[in-house]
Amino acid sequence: MAKTALSSVLLLTIIIITTEAALPAGFNSVQDFVDAHNEARTEVGVGPIAWNSSLAKSSSLLVRYQRDKMECNFANLGSSRYGGNQLRSEGQVVSAREAVEAWVEEKQYYNHANNSCAKGRQCGTYTQVVWNKSVELGCAQTTCSQGVSLTICFYNPPGNVDGETPY
Repeated sequence: MAKTALSSVLLLTIIIITTEAALPAGFNSVQDFVDAHNEARTEVGVGPIAWNSSLAKSSSLLVRYQRDKMECNFANLGSSRYGGNQLRSEGQVVSAREAVEAWVEEKQYYNHANNSCAKGRQCGTYTQVVWNKSVELGCAQTTCSQGVSLTICFYNPPGNVDGETPY
């Protein structure tokens, strides 16, 4: 009985974002993801990014798979035809804004003048958020039984192309 109840709770905790109307009250909205991305993009003079329901569906399928089969571990985004960012957070559920802000924190290590990242640091999630040629995104989140949340966003076209700068 407890396992069935836990399964039901887990099923209800997934946030599949396709349209505003599909969201339960209190959950992240499509606009939360779009606004957080566009604030970072505006800071560096990059045009806005728009929501794409197909990308949201793809990211939703992946977060559900990661939740159900992989215990919310990081997904292999390299096999996707889209660009992707993901955030795995233990002990708390993060909002859409918090997820995007975590990716944008890498900005402090990115040097636009020579399109490089500080030694020993990562900048790829930040540069994907602000990638000028990426004009669409779709995101999804889930919460796992062990208090872990996973957020995945897909971008089209993908960013982080070798030899190109994000803006």
